[in-house]
Amino acid sequence: MIKLYSCLIGLSIACCAAQAQQSPLPKGNYLVVAAYLSDQESFAQRYAAKLNESGHHSLVGYDQARKFYYVYLDQYSDFNESVQQMLKQRKEGTFAEIWVRVIKDGAEPTVAVNEKKEPIEKNPTPAVVIVKSEPTKPEEIKQPSVKPEEIKQEEVKAIPITTEVEPNPPAKPVFVPQTLQNTQVFLSLYNLTNKEILDGEIEVVDTERSRLITKVKGNTYLSLPNPGTKSGQLTLISTVFGFRKEQHELNFKNTEADTLKPYVALVGNYYMINFGLSRIHKGDISTLYNVYFYNDAAIMLPESKYQLNSLLNLMNENPKLQIVLHGHTNGNGRGKIIYMGPSKDFFTLTSDVINSSGSAKQLSEARANTIREWLLAQGISESRVAVKGWGGSRMIHDKNSVHARKNIRVDVEVIDD
Repeated sequence: MIKLYSCLIGLSIACCAAQAQQSPLPKGNYLVVAAYLSDQESFAQRYAAKLNESGHHSLVGYDQARKFYYVYLDQYSDFNESVQQMLKQRKEGTFAEIWVRVIKDGAEPTVAVNEKKEPIEKNPTPAVVIVKSEPTKPEEIKQPSVKPEEIKQEEVKAIPITTEVEPNPPAKPVFVPQTLQNTQVFLSLYNLTNKEILDGEIEVVDTERSRLITKVKGNTYLSLPNPGTKSGQLTLISTVFGFRKEQHELNFKNTEADTLKPYVALVGNYYMINFGLSRIHKGDISTLYNVYFYNDAAIMLPESKYQLNSLLNLMNENPKLQIVLHGHTNGNGRGKIIYMGPSKDFFTLTSDVINSSGSAKQLSEARANTIREWLLAQGISESRVAVKGWGGSRMIHDKNSVHARKNIRVDVEVIDD
C-alpha cells in the first residue's frame, strides 16, 4: 500500500509538472544559450534569472517538438539577421557556443545552427533516465563562459516511480553531399585582433588555370561560381585596405571535405569561410583604391572619406606606425594641375583653388601630399607621414587598357611600426 501510495503521489507530481509547461514557442529564430529537459523548467528559470542579474536580457521558452526548455537572448523573424547576431555574440566571447534554433508553425523545427560538423538534428543534451526509488540529478547544458549555478543534490526531489527511457530523436541522414553546387557560402571578413567586421572584397580565382573569375563583396551570402575544371579547385583571396591579404583554398565539387580546414565550417544550410585578417606591418603596402580625385586636381572627391577614415584608424591604432604615401598617375605627360586654395577644402573645387601646370610626377606628389595634409588636420604627427610622387613610372596596367584608371592611385607603405 505504501509503495502504491508513493507511486500515485509521483504520478500526480509528474502530471502537475506537465500541466505547468509553458505554451510552445511561436514561429521564429531564437538565439539559444542553454537547453533543459521538459522536467527542468525551474533550472531554466534560475539560469535566465542569473543572466538577467548579470546584465543580459534572457527569456525562457518551451520547444514542444523536441520537449526542451530554452534559455534564449532574443527572437528574430529573419533567419539571416539571427545568424548575424549569433556570430556577433560568439565573437564577443560571452556566449561562445550560442546557436540559432529555428521553429516553424505546424512543422518539425528546421535545423539549429551549429558551427561544428555534427548531425544537424543532434540534441544539445542527453535524455535523463529516472531510475526506480533513486533520486536523480538533472544535467544542464555546459556553458563556455556564463555557467548556471550548481544544483545541490538535496534540492532535487526524487520521484519514486519507474518510467521508460526517452531516447534523443535520431539524426536525419543527409543523402546528398553539400557542395558549392547546392550550398551558399558566407565570406566572413574580420579583424583577427578585435573581431571587428571589415569591409572588403574577395577575389575568386580558378586555381587550375590561374585566372581571376570574379570579385565578390565580403560579409555577404552568395553562390560561388563553378570554375568548370576537372579539379573544381578555387582560390579565395581577401582584399581589405590596411590588412594583409589572406588566401584560402576551396573545392567546388567536394566542399564537405574542406570542413577539416580551420577556416571552413558547415553552418546549418551554408558554408562559413572565415578570413581573420592581420594589420599590415613594416614593409607592407596597401592601396587606397577608393580615394578619388577630381580630374587634373590634387583635391579629393567626397566619396573618398570612408577609406580615408580607414587610413586614420590604422594610424590611430598604432601610434608608432610611420608611412610613406606613394602617388601614381596614368602616363607621364604634362598638363593642368589644380591645387587646394587657402580655404583648405579637401573635397570641393572651391572658388579659391590654384590653377597651375606641371608634370605627371608633380601631380602624383601633390595628390599624395593632399592626403598627408588631411591626416595632419586629424591630429596625426607630421613626422609619421612622408610623400613621394612617381608619376606614371610604376603603372600596373597599360595606359590604354580598360583597367587604366587603376594606375591613378596612392599606395600606403609602412616603413616603421
